[in-house]
Amino acid sequence: MTIRQALRALLASRTELEAGTEQVEARKQGAQPVAGCALRTRVQLSGVLRSVTYPPAGSAPELTAELYDGTGSVDLVWLGRREIAGIEPGRRLTVTGTLCRPDHGQARPVLYNPAYRLLASIPVAS
Repeated sequence: MTIRQALRALLASRTELEAGTEQVEARKQGAQPVAGCALRTRVQLSGVLRSVTYPPAGSAPELTAELYDGTGSVDLVWLGRREIAGIEPGRRLTVTGTLCRPDHGQARPVLYNPAYRLLASIPVAS
């Protein structure tokens, strides 16, 4: 470790450290960085689920989760599903699908019904 790297590690915020960890883990999975993905292309992404939104009773089943890889976030939307075992905040996964433009009112690009693979959790530095 160089002096510059040591100073950066000491001065980096927790958010920056977590982003760096996510970027390293995504590269290990052979995934593309979210920030470098073009819309309407097939992508393989890897990251951690920051949030999962369950549909209210009586509405159309649509499970939505935010996947973060250290460079950006995408929404994962499984249509026709109210829940999926293992899809929960803090869970790491790799997904594959076509990156779509956000609908009106959405801030992030979307993967609809992505294929996914659950990954083992990594320890979080405290």
